Amino acid sequence: MKKALLFIAFTIVFAGAFAQTFTNPLTPSGADPWNIYKDGYYYYTQTSGHNLVIWKTKDLTDLKAAERKVIWTPPPGTNYSKEIWAPELHFMRGKWYMYFAADDGKNDHHRMYVVENPNTNPMQGDWTFKGAVSDETNKWAIDATVFENRGKMYMLWSGWEGDKNDMQNIYIAELSTPWTIGGKRTKLSSPTYKWESNSGIGVLVNEGPQILKHGNKVFIIYSASGCWTDFYALGMLSANDKANLLDSLSWKKAPEPVFSQNPENKIYAPGHNSFFKSPDGKEDWILYHANSNPGDGCGGKRAPRAQKFTWNKNGTPNFGVPLKDGVAMQKPSGTK
Repeated sequence: MKKALLFIAFTIVFAGAFAQTFTNPLTPSGADPWNIYKDGYYYYTQTSGHNLVIWKTKDLTDLKAAERKVIWTPPPGTNYSKEIWAPELHFMRGKWYMYFAADDGKNDHHRMYVVENPNTNPMQGDWTFKGAVSDETNKWAIDATVFENRGKMYMLWSGWEGDKNDMQNIYIAELSTPWTIGGKRTKLSSPTYKWESNSGIGVLVNEGPQILKHGNKVFIIYSASGCWTDFYALGMLSANDKANLLDSLSWKKAPEPVFSQNPENKIYAPGHNSFFKSPDGKEDWILYHANSNPGDGCGGKRAPRAQKFTWNKNGTPNFGVPLKDGVAMQKPSGTK
């Protein structure tokens, strides 16, 4: 009897310990992973290409078991019916908004759009198409993200200077409403370093900007080089949160990538990330997509991965290196 009880106790302890670990990738496929935490739940989304989908879970490392719902599908035959990329879910001014890039089937026509839901639960209620979100230039644009700083709303995105597909830059503009750009765009970053300029086809890329705040600093973590190459990596811009964020001189670019491929761990082209806190708020985590093999490109082989990161003494993030797939890691602290 005692041996049986000891075996049961060991089994319970072992199962509990096992349940507190996870392995990457989180799912077999999923590009441009985005998440937001609200009211005890993580809401996750990624590029589907043809609609907008939300996953809801208390454990972001267990995406495979998350509740999933298609919240909006575009009508056929519009300027935003196809190639729906990099959706992001945000809660602003008391309502939910999902921003996304889309076109009519021709990449040159990519623009940013947004849908709105006033329900407190984004998995419920009605999503309404609000329209395009564009500055006065109305140039090619993808990868929109929004944030607030000192009472003002801003949008960041990747776009073209003109009408030619030769370089993607990072732009910022102030929002007057969550669906309206209220001023001129400012270019914050262009691919200037060699590590930002790997493409093989003459198209230079800065894209996927994401906001990360720490202390009195605001960071833009962005993706650079072609996603179709193994050299896709994360770069960083930094500014003081009291600075004029619409002034390009307020931002300083890191001369080296802050997160890049790790052939030793068999992780290639890590990029287009988002961030999250552990459920207890004590840990910082990066959520990103990457490939498990060289030459996999930017198709369906990209998969979401998560890992904890720390902070350097100077207040900048230290993402380390992409960790190897299949290795058990402790779940974010406070995960139940």
